[in-house]
Amino acid sequence: MGVKIHYEFIPKTIFLQITLFQQKIPPVFLSYLIFALGFALLVKGADWLIKGSSTLAKKFGLSEIAIGLTVVAFGTSAPELVVNVVGSLRTSGEIVVGNIVGSNIANIALVLGSAGLLAPLAIERGLIKKDIPIGILGIAAIYFLASQSGSELVLGHLAGVLLILGFVGFLWLIYRAAKKKPVVAEAEAPLLKKEKMDAGMATIFIISGLLALALGGEFVVDSAIRIARNFGVSEKLIGLTLVAIGTSLPELVTSIVAVWRKKIDLAIGNVVGSNVFNIFWVLGVSAIIAPIHFSSAIVTDLIVLAGMSLILMAANFIGKKYTLDRWQAAILLTSYISYIGFIIYRG
Repeated sequence: MGVKIHYEFIPKTIFLQITLFQQKIPPVFLSYLIFALGFALLVKGADWLIKGSSTLAKKFGLSEIAIGLTVVAFGTSAPELVVNVVGSLRTSGEIVVGNIVGSNIANIALVLGSAGLLAPLAIERGLIKKDIPIGILGIAAIYFLASQSGSELVLGHLAGVLLILGFVGFLWLIYRAAKKKPVVAEAEAPLLKKEKMDAGMATIFIISGLLALALGGEFVVDSAIRIARNFGVSEKLIGLTLVAIGTSLPELVTSIVAVWRKKIDLAIGNVVGSNVFNIFWVLGVSAIIAPIHFSSAIVTDLIVLAGMSLILMAANFIGKKYTLDRWQAAILLTSYISYIGFIIYRG
């Protein structure tokens, strides 16, 4: 049985070519091909979205941390949003929650662990006092807002609305903090110094990025579910590993490049902001679209996520204050590798 691609907006001629292509390749290999293509589209789409959004944001004189927490975080969270919206429309609750929790764990342990090995990461105090605790609050919200339904937990429409309200509150805090700080002049704006892109081209980048994300999200969810079924692996495991790591690639690449360019605030803000976006915005939108049913076993993964967040906070008071040193980054990265081993063993 072949993999069926059912995108209504694909032109008929292209659709026929895809159908003929499907008939010549074994379904298993085709699933992997579509999976890889979906991730490529997600990463490239996020890249285009970030470039376009950042160019427009520079005109407002935003600081590095503000851009990282909002524009860049939104752009790198777009893959999670698309994957989860598609998953919600198909009622794949395990993929939806597994993707968010797994992606947030990857953001902290894999992304910051990798970036921190390149150079010590100085962390702004405001992130420690407000933004990281908000992320931890979001982890607790997933558990306490979920209702029990047999052996499953359910995030209903009301939970989705409350999460969205929490997201609005997060944006309000960023707005207040930005008003208290001096505005960064456009010439000093941190992103894309060498990019010469006008507003029209930036808009084209944003639209192209969104289209690539939409198509990539469809491909990733389709193929991930089929791969899980072919190997008898649970959708939750696929969501926590392949889908989560794949949708965290934009954060990983963005943060590593930011550290390489010595834009540490942008790298940290990207991860922290993305995690908050994922829980409050992405999961909230997903729950509003359709109630999310997921296994209570994912509570273990929520505990791991909370633990990773607490390690990140504690790192700021051990050794050099408000800095993630290389040895602390190595601990995060090692913890992530151990976590991947644990969930593969758990199945």
